[in-house]
Amino acid sequence: MEEVNLVSEAFKFMALGMGIVFLFLTVMIFALKLQAKLIAKYFPEKPKDVSKTWKPITTNEDEKHTIAAITAAIIHHNNNKG
Repeated sequence: MEEVNLVSEAFKFMALGMGIVFLFLTVMIFALKLQAKLIAKYFPEKPKDVSKTWKPITTNEDEKHTIAAITAAIIHHNNNKG
């Protein structure tokens, strides 16, 4: 019976498996880049009207106290993390 070196066979399978995974990931990256270009070309994003989406905050005295309390709570939380 012929003797087989199991270590060399393991390295062959490892190289084959890693090569197939590398090839798959490379093809997937190029396919995703192509897909992104096609989507950007045929379905462009509509520009958003900034004046409609952003409105300055008009606050009364109660809202100012609420914002101050939230800010203090966040600062307290961040200081006690470590």
